[in-house]
Amino acid sequence: MLLNYQYRAYPKTNQKQQINNWLRIAQYWYNKQIGDRFDWWQNNRTDVNSCPLVCSLPKLRENPDFYSQKKQLPILKEDLVTVQHSGELLDFTSVPSQTLQDVSKRVDLAFKRFLAGDSNAKRSGKPRFKNSARYRTLRIEGQAITIERTEKDWLFLSVSKLKDWLKIRLHRPLPDGFVLKNMLLTKKSDGWYATICLEDPNVPTFNPDDVTPVWKNTLGMDAVLHEDDYLATSEGAKLPSLKSFRKSQKRLAKVSRRKEKKRKGSNARRKLAKRQGREHQRIARARKDHAFKTAHALVRTAKKVFVHEDLNLKALSKRNKAKQDEDGKFLPNGQSAKSGLNKSWNDAAFGQFFITLGYIAEKAGARVIAVNPAYTSQLLAYRDELVFTDCDVRSYWDAEHSLNVDRDINAAINIKRVGLELFPTIKRCKGNPVVGSSTTNSTLKEVLAVLKNAPEAYTFSVLRQV
Repeated sequence: MLLNYQYRAYPKTNQKQQINNWLRIAQYWYNKQIGDRFDWWQNNRTDVNSCPLVCSLPKLRENPDFYSQKKQLPILKEDLVTVQHSGELLDFTSVPSQTLQDVSKRVDLAFKRFLAGDSNAKRSGKPRFKNSARYRTLRIEGQAITIERTEKDWLFLSVSKLKDWLKIRLHRPLPDGFVLKNMLLTKKSDGWYATICLEDPNVPTFNPDDVTPVWKNTLGMDAVLHEDDYLATSEGAKLPSLKSFRKSQKRLAKVSRRKEKKRKGSNARRKLAKRQGREHQRIARARKDHAFKTAHALVRTAKKVFVHEDLNLKALSKRNKAKQDEDGKFLPNGQSAKSGLNKSWNDAAFGQFFITLGYIAEKAGARVIAVNPAYTSQLLAYRDELVFTDCDVRSYWDAEHSLNVDRDINAAINIKRVGLELFPTIKRCKGNPVVGSSTTNSTLKEVLAVLKNAPEAYTFSVLRQV
């Protein structure tokens, strides 16, 4: 199984200069290929209806692709390359050849994603030119890396065309018998980091089809995003949220205001920009750490199947459409109220969490399933009745069972039922949802047992004791 281990790297001063030079050459090579492809699009594309039936077309230039652009590398290595706008000289022979070939691969992948689009035939963002702040990673193949020695908590690597050995801090040991595939050298706000991609033979390859979802080995999860709650599970538990950006936004805004007041290009502005990057780095690291800890807490429940909502996060954090009257004057559209919700969705980073959960669960031999969450937060899990039709309704008192049902835990149980294909079919009849075929009675006892044992759900006997 392929695994990624990220460590802090401590290159020497001459090594930093050399790696920065590699980044500059890779950035130039990336932008050159992007510009070449845009130039072809500009000069060799014509709309179907813009050309007359009888016309003389010039000989079209061949469309640049991965192989044609990669063939330019031997020509560029024959002599120093001069950058037109700055006049600096770049030596392509100083960079490992496979690293430059990977740059061509990145360009080709960016254009393929741009042209093909997603499953809904919507194109992604147009590839853009990279500046030094956006191009920060180099890929070095395992053939160009040699492990020289391991000394206590330090790893020394010999990288092709890099002077001296590269020193890496091992904050956790590497697995025994691993096979080194490649390494990513990344320049971050606080220094250099090495992400080692390796194949661990001790971790077997996981096949999701080998795990069959049943009621006992399945855990449903509902994204709460209410007050201090992050997730609600079908076992009656709630996991806390972190809100790393909310806690740091005042400090970040203060640094950003100070930076904007400084003159562009000055040392003071450069120092504040570095401090601003560190603040963003702390927020991102706290969010990532919370995602890993939450994922590990879920995997330790010994469940084999994890079912979560297939959230459209892009639409949930999208701005409201502008409204105008007949005179063209803008009307209130509720965006001021929704802006806080958009910030909360982005701060929660459920997309990153679900990816992390899939990675942790796969190593533990469990599978993760994303399901359609339609009506899961409205329907009672033990009775075909739409109760939570308003988001302000956080709980429901059931006098028949003497039970107070928590909205989020009830939704998590419904998501679990969707993953097990036990959720009823719901159709809309003149705007009102109508429950069709139902299998709710088959899980009645299990659902009531969970709701009665949940900390947020209390029975009538508990109320009398209070």
